Amino acid sequence: MGAAAGYGQLNLEEPATWGSRNIDCFQKLEQIGEGTYGQVYMARDNKTGEIVALKKIRMDNEKEGFPITAIREIKILKKLQHENVIRLKEIVTSTGPEADEQAKPDGDNKYKGNIYMVFEYMDHDLTGLADRPGLRFTIPQIKCYMKQLLTGLHYCHVNQVLHRDIKGSNLLIDNEGNLKLADFGLARSFSNDHNGNLTNRVITLWYRPPELLLGATKYGPAVDMWSVGCIFAELLQGKPVLPGKAEPEQLNKIFELCGTPDENNWPGVSKTPWYNKFKPTRPMKRRVREIFRHFDRHALDLLEKMLTLDPAQRISAKDALDAEYFWTDPLPCDPKSLPKYESSHEFQTKKKRQQQRANEEIAKRQKLQHPQQHSRLAPQMQSGQAHPPQWSGHNHHMNNSQPPISAGPGHHHYGKGRGPGGPSRYPPGGNPSGGYYADRGGQGGGFNSGPYPAQGRGPQGGVPTSGSRAGASGGYGVGPPNYPQGGQYGGSGAGRGSNPLPGNRNQQFGWQ
Repeated sequence: MGAAAGYGQLNLEEPATWGSRNIDCFQKLEQIGEGTYGQVYMARDNKTGEIVALKKIRMDNEKEGFPITAIREIKILKKLQHENVIRLKEIVTSTGPEADEQAKPDGDNKYKGNIYMVFEYMDHDLTGLADRPGLRFTIPQIKCYMKQLLTGLHYCHVNQVLHRDIKGSNLLIDNEGNLKLADFGLARSFSNDHNGNLTNRVITLWYRPPELLLGATKYGPAVDMWSVGCIFAELLQGKPVLPGKAEPEQLNKIFELCGTPDENNWPGVSKTPWYNKFKPTRPMKRRVREIFRHFDRHALDLLEKMLTLDPAQRISAKDALDAEYFWTDPLPCDPKSLPKYESSHEFQTKKKRQQQRANEEIAKRQKLQHPQQHSRLAPQMQSGQAHPPQWSGHNHHMNNSQPPISAGPGHHHYGKGRGPGGPSRYPPGGNPSGGYYADRGGQGGGFNSGPYPAQGRGPQGGVPTSGSRAGASGGYGVGPPNYPQGGQYGGSGAGRGSNPLPGNRNQQFGWQ
């Protein structure tokens, strides 16, 4: 293969072997996912023995050539090189019927070959891990995952890429504790001088920000940060927090949690296309601190800034990484200290769940006792708990040891639904593929309710750059039109001063 860029740098080289190898170079081991995009297989490279994931691009429904979502995903992943972004290794093709399928002639009786995207194999995804019965994330573990998520997303944003489908099933995790952003099928590049409209039909409904639900077509990195806030709250709460069934209900859930938007808390909101159609009939107050009063105050402070209604005021990934939450005890743990979980793919476990449901129906008819529905456990938050090895960024010294975390039978989800939430854990909308997997099932959401005193954010710090964002080169770009210059995606301010914790807060990234 051609030379690749180092992590944290854009890869501008054209891999010499992309598209030149045939699918016969791989041995398919098992199917691990299926969705509207096609199938996903765990496979072995016959030459190297490496285990990979093969994402088959479905072509039989394409009447106008190669799918645009696949084109965008390939183009973006070719240039992004970062340890928190899934690595697209190569593209392979098949020119005729494969060993594991029969030829399906089209209207011209010509068999169309297949195209596969070859990804590094990841053992889990965040939703699959969170749904494992008996598993309880620790606070250092949540901080570890969130820090990696924000680091990868910051890299995307400064290289002018919007993900537009951040959700748990698109955050892949390996058994070394590494988290990677995946499924860039809805991603696209953006620039500050781009005046064209963008589609608002992106991001899975539960993680979709209010500006898109109100019809905005000019937006930027803030849409991804709302999704991150939803995931953050979900990890701490143990279940999805905004599980709407349709767009009007989703907006209502957002207003019930974050309050009614108006020109005071969100300048310009009344000019969004669907504001008059969906604005609440009664005023609602913001209740984030009340509902999540049991969260740590630093976590609550960060969540407030992520779930800000006005996208121009919503915290950026860079500033979120500098939040007190990541720099106070317990610190984020070392990813390598996390437990190794048995890999389990939803495609197989779905059949087991179907059989289990059938057995439970038989048990009901026989008036026998059957297990209660599984629900997630909230994270371990006991005071005085032992901290795992602390992780304050790449190449930092680790210490201590990871407390044991209980794990139950595998529930790594690749296919469709589970639990009482209906046929799919995620509602319609967004990309149905889910990482290199399909959507998966889940449980209902909701929240409890308690106030915490507000805590201000200190001066900005962040990644050292060459010059200001406005004129930066090397992939560093300014924010979109709704980010003011000198703000979240403008030039960064001075450092935050001395750091009482190990590591340098302004050197938390492994890239420049």
